Amino acid sequence: MIPRFVALAALAAVCAGVELVAGRGMSPGGVWDVLGGGGDATEHHILWQLRLPRALVALGAGACLAVAGLVLQSALRNPLAGPEVTGVTPGAVLGAVAATALGIAGWDSPLAVVLAACAGGCAGAALLWLLAGRGRGDPAQTAVHGVLVSAVLGGLTAMVLLVEPGELGSVVQWLVGTTEGRVWQHWHLLWPWALVWGAAAWLLAGPLTLLRCGDDTALAAGLAARRARTLALLCAVALTAGAVAAVGALGFVGLLVPHLAVAVFGADLRVSLPGAALTGAVVVCAADAAAQLVSRLLAAVPDSGRLTVPVGALTACLGAALLLVVVRRTPSRTF
Repeated sequence: MIPRFVALAALAAVCAGVELVAGRGMSPGGVWDVLGGGGDATEHHILWQLRLPRALVALGAGACLAVAGLVLQSALRNPLAGPEVTGVTPGAVLGAVAATALGIAGWDSPLAVVLAACAGGCAGAALLWLLAGRGRGDPAQTAVHGVLVSAVLGGLTAMVLLVEPGELGSVVQWLVGTTEGRVWQHWHLLWPWALVWGAAAWLLAGPLTLLRCGDDTALAAGLAARRARTLALLCAVALTAGAVAAVGALGFVGLLVPHLAVAVFGADLRVSLPGAALTGAVVVCAADAAAQLVSRLLAAVPDSGRLTVPVGALTACLGAALLLVVVRRTPSRTF
């Protein structure tokens, strides 16, 4: 397994390097000049204060969403479970958009936006717990109630747009997911959160493995299934809220990357959870680099203005196609 981790880490470094040279506003030659000690003050600012933190945030958010997805799929025994099933993703989007519309937060204050998004994500999870009631330990009921909660929160986000139509740009950015404009403050807020909750998820690898085998097996092994599932869902909620607070709702990352991680690293969650973190980091960073390359190409098109392609648009398109493949190949798969 070690060579696979090394290969993925090297791939993550390559993707981050491509992302550093892919963006607009600075040529690849200018990047090499700055790395070699040259370049002017503007080029230094673009590389070290904009592109580097953006790459790091993409890596961190991808890792959070992938681990959250694998935890959810294991705890709920549902291969099509994703962060959206907890209501955290739409809740975080609603929190960020509502705070921006009320003037409490703005894009010039990353800390306020992150805190608002985290509060919204936790509120979405709390609403799920409230609706699930006594059946919150049941995987099927949790998934169904999660879909209902997501629909309600999405409707509330649409209501904010109706009240404050000027927030359309903010709504779109949070709903689609983007790393545009991410700075060091976003990274400094994301990495401690990701490290703490990622470690907590890894410590739950043993109980999660038993939960994947079914509640009867878990109970026979002496595991309190409901308590373990609650702790696992808490980790998934926290990881998803942190990622969404940093980059918005990146579609399908938490749903499909766990399948890749299990295929590459096996079913042992002590190995596949770190593998999922690396895989998610590679996927999101690579998608962001590709989005920047497409945006650079669009810049050469007449009348394109400053049209940019958000990373969430690429993950959604590719994820939808891969989801169709997964569903067709495993129509009745269960853990």
